[in-house]
Amino acid sequence: MKIAIYGQYYKDNTAEIIEKLLNVFETYNPEVAFESNFYNVLNEHNLLNKPFNTFTNHEELNEGFELFISIGGDGTMLRAATFVRDKNIPIVGINAGRLGFLATVQQENIELLLPLIFENKFKISKRSLITLDYDGKTKELDGLDYALNEITVSRKDTTSMITIEIRLNGDYLNSYWADGLIISTPTGTTGYSLSCGGPILIPEVTSFVITPIAPHNLNARPLVIPDDTDIELRVSSREEQHLISLDSRIITVNVETVLRIKKAPFKINLVEFPQEKFLVTLRKKLLWGEDKRN
Repeated sequence: MKIAIYGQYYKDNTAEIIEKLLNVFETYNPEVAFESNFYNVLNEHNLLNKPFNTFTNHEELNEGFELFISIGGDGTMLRAATFVRDKNIPIVGINAGRLGFLATVQQENIELLLPLIFENKFKISKRSLITLDYDGKTKELDGLDYALNEITVSRKDTTSMITIEIRLNGDYLNSYWADGLIISTPTGTTGYSLSCGGPILIPEVTSFVITPIAPHNLNARPLVIPDDTDIELRVSSREEQHLISLDSRIITVNVETVLRIKKAPFKINLVEFPQEKFLVTLRKKLLWGEDKRN
């Protein structure tokens, strides 16, 4: 098996994670390549027991790779998706962060769960993505015009609210007077959208969620729409520009630009273990059942 590894260094637990990872590799002897920046950091801290191959970008992940391991939090998982893109390489996340809805393998379970991959005792959870297009799209979005969690429009350089006009399949829906608007995939409903009052969708649901950020009108509520809907947004503001974020990537766009958002033509494959199914993760992370009445 050929495995790619990408991660962030955390002084509190990365050493233990790498040690356990290498222990598993000694048993199953896969071909391993580290992302070059992460590899250099690990070498600086003397955490690797031998030289490994490296990769630097999406193009270097050829179809021979059968697994992508992300070491960090959910933000690291989102960046891992920018390496994999449309290559269908399954991603498994080892959680070195805090909450972790995407990076579900806790460090104490590495030596228990990762061998299941080599024994083919796992499932693939296919996750929808959402894409952005507009006239004059900058080169910085070349190949990265999609998001696994959400696309968000928000104000820039002002304390004033912005107005976001939205159309669904060409039909006018509403003009939100708010700090911003989130268009979330099912995967993203446990992230920013949730913190703004949006509902949680299980990954298999074929829908997106529109969630306003701090709307001035209290009757502006989150809305669930089919994921085959063509969405158009237009932002009005006192400023000349506003912000757009695609997961953790932020760009600046002129106001009155028509933003076209729709479902991406490919999906991201996340590894799911029997012990770490989505509903199990949801229950644990949100502490459901901790009330003794349950």
